[in-house]
Amino acid sequence: MNSPGHQLLSRDAFREGVFTRDKGRCVFCGEPAKDAHHIIERRLWSDGGYYLSNGASVCQEHHLACEMTTISVEDVRLACGITKPIVPEQLYESEIYDKWGNNVLANGQRLRGELYFDESVQKILKEGGVFDNFTNRVKYPRTWHVPDSPGMHDDDRMIPNYDRFVGEQVVVHLKMDGENTTMYSDYIHARSIDGRSHPSRDWIKSLHGLVAHEIPPDYRLSVENMYAQHSIVYNNLKSYAYGFSVWNERNECLPWTEAKEWFELLNSILADSGLPPHMRFEPCPVLYEGIFDRDLILKLYNEKTDWETMEGWVMRKAGKFSYADYRYSVAKFVRKGHVQTNKHWMHGQAIIPNKLLVES
Repeated sequence: MNSPGHQLLSRDAFREGVFTRDKGRCVFCGEPAKDAHHIIERRLWSDGGYYLSNGASVCQEHHLACEMTTISVEDVRLACGITKPIVPEQLYESEIYDKWGNNVLANGQRLRGELYFDESVQKILKEGGVFDNFTNRVKYPRTWHVPDSPGMHDDDRMIPNYDRFVGEQVVVHLKMDGENTTMYSDYIHARSIDGRSHPSRDWIKSLHGLVAHEIPPDYRLSVENMYAQHSIVYNNLKSYAYGFSVWNERNECLPWTEAKEWFELLNSILADSGLPPHMRFEPCPVLYEGIFDRDLILKLYNEKTDWETMEGWVMRKAGKFSYADYRYSVAKFVRKGHVQTNKHWMHGQAIIPNKLLVES
């Protein structure tokens, strides 16, 4: 962050700096400014978000309009002359968000972000009359690396320490080299919400079609689609669908025990339909389950895995947590040099299916 607008300020320095830049006038109407508005809500920032490039001088009327999101984040930045935006670390610089961190799609629809269910946010969005713009689709959040992970890339994020996991019951499961997929009662998509078709997604879509009616409204299953070979070749998969979480209508991740019960329930329905054994949801293999123990968990790298065929591991809190707490509740370890190909597996090469155990 070399730009002056990207330097963290104190609360008072933030207000003074924003008013000085905007000459003490509302950036929209020119009336005397009453507030230094946070363009992206300060609760989304781990450090408070007091950056000059995250502030705008506004009168009372336009402050309310910004809070209600009837004025877009982009229009606020334009009015301030901000050419180098800044966003909280868990968000993506290439994507568009409203004031409260909700994704804004190209068609104008919005995805429910981590503050969506907060009572104060619900109230202000209702006042703004923008509730009809929201869909129940949710983009799976970015998973940060643990400090000991050797496989980080330039655009990855790392948790500062393990403090949030100390004393917590955790589950560590294999990080499998597939495609993150989300299933609802009426929709299925990969990490991108558009749900576009691709041959590698045909199998997982057929499985979803068999159980979609069993998924409650606004619930969703998070599954790794293992059909296509990526950087790692699998020769003994029990299924092409490896489940790792289930989310309820409040955008809360259910405890791991309940997630497994959901996968077992769906599997029993599939089995009753006379389908072959691999047409099922296989829970991601668990390497460790118990109270957080950094030294023990890091030893999993050597003791329980074949690192020629494993991407890494993901650690989550075993209990329920909210979407807003995801970055404090889930973290990953990725081995160095995991990606071995220059081309993306979806483009410029034939789709090669991984092998099922029944085929070996």
